[in-house]
Amino acid sequence: MPAGDAVLKIQFPGRESEHEADALRVWDGDGAVRLIDHDAERHALLLERACPGTALAEVGLDAALDVFVDLLPRLWKPAGSPFRALADEAARWVDELPERWEEAGEPFERRLLDAAIDTLRELSATQGEQVLLHQDFHALNVLAAEREPWLTIDPKPLVGEREFGIAAIVRGTELGHSKRDVLRRLDRLTSELALDRERARGWALGQTIA
Repeated sequence: MPAGDAVLKIQFPGRESEHEADALRVWDGDGAVRLIDHDAERHALLLERACPGTALAEVGLDAALDVFVDLLPRLWKPAGSPFRALADEAARWVDELPERWEEAGEPFERRLLDAAIDTLRELSATQGEQVLLHQDFHALNVLAAEREPWLTIDPKPLVGEREFGIAAIVRGTELGHSKRDVLRRLDRLTSELALDRERARGWALGQTIA
């Protein structure tokens, strides 16, 4: 609900958004909208308004990737409590995936499910430096603004290695769904952000299946 220079956001209480206000405090306006006030009991956040608010998805693939390459290192700040660990979230996915796959009517081949589970287990146990991650960071959650050209919104925070931080961009459809577009996102981001390509690919697979 926009009002002048601010937006009132009423959260739907849930696991992913539990520490949204804490993430915005850590970022403190560096590449993200500022948190003006927070009422935890009412799940209400008063946020800086991004104007004009055009989504990054509107600028095209390569221009959007330029913005991601600038923003992501600024968002990957050292963090710990109270944020949930990526390893814990991945363990939950591993535990729940077989049952969810069966309940959904086995919508894809079992070998893909098994590959995702094996990958999540391996990556979780061998992570690099732990930083604050936005697990829903894609081209609809970055908006054009005045204080900075682009500002991040709607954090779904986790703490884990950087390679997970591009998963939502790689797997998302906002900037194209063809094999070429997906590989373009994976290749540019891993190369320009000095990320391990295979680990980033594995996290994208795991999050997609989850």
